[in-house]
Amino acid sequence: MLTTVLIFIIVLGVLVFVHEFGHFIVAKKSGMQVEEFGFGFPPRIAGVQKIDGKWKWIWGHKPGLDGSKTVYSINAIPLGGFVRILGENNQHPEHPGSFINKGFTPRFLTLVAGVVMNVILAWVLLSVGFGIGLPVAVNNLDDVPKNAVFTGQQIAILEVVKDLPADKAGIKPNDVILLIDGQQFASVPDIQSYVKAHAGGSVEFLVKRQQQEVKISVVPNINPPEGEGPTGVALSMVGKLKYPWYLAVVKGADATISGLVNIVSGFYGLIVSHTGFANLGGPVKIAKLTGEVAGMGFIYLLQFTAFLSLNLAVLNILPFPALDGGRVLFLLVEKIRGKKNNQKFEQIVNVAGFVFLLLLMVAVTINDIVMK
Repeated sequence: MLTTVLIFIIVLGVLVFVHEFGHFIVAKKSGMQVEEFGFGFPPRIAGVQKIDGKWKWIWGHKPGLDGSKTVYSINAIPLGGFVRILGENNQHPEHPGSFINKGFTPRFLTLVAGVVMNVILAWVLLSVGFGIGLPVAVNNLDDVPKNAVFTGQQIAILEVVKDLPADKAGIKPNDVILLIDGQQFASVPDIQSYVKAHAGGSVEFLVKRQQQEVKISVVPNINPPEGEGPTGVALSMVGKLKYPWYLAVVKGADATISGLVNIVSGFYGLIVSHTGFANLGGPVKIAKLTGEVAGMGFIYLLQFTAFLSLNLAVLNILPFPALDGGRVLFLLVEKIRGKKNNQKFEQIVNVAGFVFLLLLMVAVTINDIVMK
């Protein structure tokens, strides 16, 4: 449990820190005054400022020694980071370094920089993954791309249909089949033929689940309904696909784009199906998944972190108040109108959006705990 929490904190910390670093670096390059760039969330433990070429320490939550210089801080809650830009909440319109005082382009780039950094992080992680061997599923070995090396071939269970024999017996998705009735099988069709031939009797599966080997007896249906197999599982050949470094970068980009498309489609599906809340996952669910993936190995955690980074990017660019996408929407409205928005109204809407998101996170977390 403690290990799961620690891994979750590290993964979440990296994702949020990279996101906030994007805002920070673009704001700096755009001439905005960045008041603080923090690792973790307050209360502040300590910080430093560079004044006259020398780094000066600031202990606790004391004000900076020079209000025009950025405080780089270490904070008590290790869940990512934050950046505080002068005028980001529409204050100080008279200050030349204020966010609100800058033009459309620098403000737009600063707002979207966090999302861009999360996409870049996913691309880097997936590229590294393809360079050292990323877990993939293939129908058969003929589907392995040229110039790629496919190693560690195993037959895994990708899906288990609820209330069918495999599910009732305790088979789970991602179980790797080691033996069936003491025999090894080299292909998915061989397993399907064997199980079908022994329908009605007890078939013993030896599966690998994370780092454990588990024996499970399943009684395949003799006459399953059309479209269903005797046990109710979807099988595939899985292994690690490795590319040369110059192709790994390209494949990483392809996987990043595909991931973004799938996540956007998934968000759309949640909205139109009206079952979004039931399918949402909060910190508890994500932490649990992180622990399970970490138990499968480093490369799986790397892949999962890339997936979370893309989810964070898509979530933040949604045109909802308080999110980056919501602030971009206000900026676009301002650009179309040709004049500043009502800053008080904009701030009220963003605060309301933040409160709603906070309440939603609490509700989803409670749902995660209840459904656990």
